[in-house]
Amino acid sequence: MADMLSLLPLPIDIETPAVLKKLASAHRYLAELKGIAETIPNEIILINTLALQEAKDSSEVENIITTHDELYKQELFSEVINNPASKEVSRYVQAVKTGFKQVRENGLLTTTGILEIHKVLEHNNAGFRKLPGTVLKNQATGETVYTPPQDYEDIISMMKNLDCYINDDSLSDVDPLVKMAIIHHRFESIHPFYDGNGRTGRIINILYLVIKGLQKLPILYLSRYIIGNKFRYYTLLDGVHRRGDWEPWILYMLEGVEQTSRQTIWIVQRIKKQMQELKEKLKLNHSKLYSHELLNNLFSHPYTKIELLRNDLGVSRVTAIKYLNELADSGILEKHSIGKYNYYVNRPLYNLFMNIPDPESIHL
Repeated sequence: MADMLSLLPLPIDIETPAVLKKLASAHRYLAELKGIAETIPNEIILINTLALQEAKDSSEVENIITTHDELYKQELFSEVINNPASKEVSRYVQAVKTGFKQVRENGLLTTTGILEIHKVLEHNNAGFRKLPGTVLKNQATGETVYTPPQDYEDIISMMKNLDCYINDDSLSDVDPLVKMAIIHHRFESIHPFYDGNGRTGRIINILYLVIKGLQKLPILYLSRYIIGNKFRYYTLLDGVHRRGDWEPWILYMLEGVEQTSRQTIWIVQRIKKQMQELKEKLKLNHSKLYSHELLNNLFSHPYTKIELLRNDLGVSRVTAIKYLNELADSGILEKHSIGKYNYYVNRPLYNLFMNIPDPESIHL
């Protein structure tokens, strides 16, 4: 039998002293991240690079494993590379961008919008579950640990309630980060789709921060934190189901926001530093090539290709080839090929994403 879910808002005060204390530090680093992100001149640099990183990590939570190299090649040559895991990860990036476009246009994250995000993510139009039988099991023992709502009408009703809770602030005056934790738990508890619930839920987290103005861009991604604390994530989800233990769950999510903010600040700082160093190098040694558009291209795509440079700079194919080969000859880029296609790697940027430190070792 499915566990019954009460309607939101919760009928209890969950902003305990421990939660309020944790909120202060989580908001501090979240605000710092928002500020430094706004110093990167072209927002697409962070959206592209960090969305790819998140897509890889979020998919890894669901045991969809790919490498950075496979993922970047998939982004460049989707028409000739057939890597199922990389394709799934690539769709995650598109789903994030689809959702970001929605919330930027109307400031809302509705059931219709969530369905569209999931459609892009899963590359199908299955929509909400209509057939019973979905249960969540312990992968090690096979034991059923949670049974989500089974009836289609119940799923529709609960998603409608969640829609209202997300978009109508008059229903609850809790802090937005606490509300994000509640929204995430409720969405995963409804488990409205046959597949892709975890990844869709993590996209909802990102977009909710944008809706509330806590981030301007969808760049705070909790998946790496969840991977590192996966057992605790599922244990705390279950603790709310079984005992109503909201405080540990909310503290876990707030710790995730704080740690991920610190980690993302570190990444953005280093992207900014690398951009400045390359800008100076280009102006000194390749002054005829240098432009803001060229710099943006090299940091929007850890792997780039002729067609991307043509589009971003508005130059001919011959000119794009000349630019990329000159940069490769001087060691700024690495030139590689896959079949008959050439691609060019910004190795320092690639290495940055390969060597992200644990948040505990980061001193800001």
